[in-house]
Amino acid sequence: MLKTTHLTIALTALAAALVGRPAVADEPEFHAIFNGKDFSGWRGESTIDPRKFKAMSEEERKAKLEADAADAAQHWKVENGEMVSDGHGVFMSTEKDYGDVEFTVDFKIGPKGDSGVYLRGTPQIQIWDFTEEEKFSLGADKGSGGLWNNSPGAPGKDPLVRADSPIGEWNTMRVLQIGARTTVHLNGQLVVDDAIMENFWDRKLPLAAVGPIQLQTHGSETRFRNIKLREIDPDEANAILAERDKADGGFKPLFDGRSLDGWKGDADDYEVVDGAIRCKAGRGGTLYHEDELADFVALVEFKLPPAGNNGLAIRYPGKGGPAYDGMTELQVLDDGHEKYKTIDPRQAHGSVYGQVAAHRGYLRPVGQWNYEKVTVKGPKIQVELNGTVILDADVSQVTEFMDGSPHPGKDLTKGYFGFAGHNDPVEFREIHVKTID
Repeated sequence: MLKTTHLTIALTALAAALVGRPAVADEPEFHAIFNGKDFSGWRGESTIDPRKFKAMSEEERKAKLEADAADAAQHWKVENGEMVSDGHGVFMSTEKDYGDVEFTVDFKIGPKGDSGVYLRGTPQIQIWDFTEEEKFSLGADKGSGGLWNNSPGAPGKDPLVRADSPIGEWNTMRVLQIGARTTVHLNGQLVVDDAIMENFWDRKLPLAAVGPIQLQTHGSETRFRNIKLREIDPDEANAILAERDKADGGFKPLFDGRSLDGWKGDADDYEVVDGAIRCKAGRGGTLYHEDELADFVALVEFKLPPAGNNGLAIRYPGKGGPAYDGMTELQVLDDGHEKYKTIDPRQAHGSVYGQVAAHRGYLRPVGQWNYEKVTVKGPKIQVELNGTVILDADVSQVTEFMDGSPHPGKDLTKGYFGFAGHNDPVEFREIHVKTID
């Protein structure tokens, strides 16, 4: 179970994010990423898909960064402890990449100002002049703080309220981002509530797991100050995600943290260790909970050993193999290990095993706890890993298993939830399920 200290920190951070604390100067967990004197830790950078930047040769990257630095020198300066742009040229980027963070920044724009904060190298939390009538059709009148590059109508695209200070006055923005799930407060008011930030560079892919924080400006002089940040550790991130997911109620714990009461199947192949269900090394088999489910949402934390392999049994009929006789086995796998470099994409972590591939690259390092949310409605399965949706599948559209054969169990409408062991000591804890009518 979560240690009390971690949970207390997590809930304190969550409460802070929800109410929008106005200042962080006296909070020791935050540290300044702008020193107010120079651009140490920052660099000029023109807009580019981060994948293209990483794909450049060393010589190409060097040439680009030198050109961007020369441009930044013409349009950016540090003045009175503030980072100042004249509204032209490249944007300013952290040299370091960040994943799960909470950060704050003060900004001030002028008339017709149009700016933004890029997260993980992706546009953007919008900042603009809410009085500029020429941009009302684009949503300027709704104010700043929205995830403007989200798809039309998507949660978070427009701010919930207009919270901007008058043009020419300072604003304080506070951002909490875990995975792609993004919450924004502007001047103490909630403007984006736990919305998924889309990948502007490729809508078919989730937001990158890590990337730089970038400040973009055009249209008027824009000033930034008090740029502070704290990186969120896995235990706190998991607690925040679980708190948000359980907010509407209805979840039932399936595991008491002490015993396998209520669990059936190959119980001899599993053990309870330090508040977690662990598959015994060298053993396997399927362990499933006694409650039969149709449509449901499951929340679970898991920890992988190196090359660890297990799975979540979905609508398991109580006999046979979950991957074949059940609706599916959602793979739980250290898919970055050398051992699995040649696997079929439909065998990677989070995949509907042998049927639909999940996006890769969102697991935490081996030995850390991951948080997974699984939603099963009819033939549709969604998997969210550590705050990022890595799978959104409809198995009714799958015509054959990866070996070319038909899948006998994919159309089951009910069954059991559990774990499909494969000889590795994979651990599970904080297991909760909510049924869906």
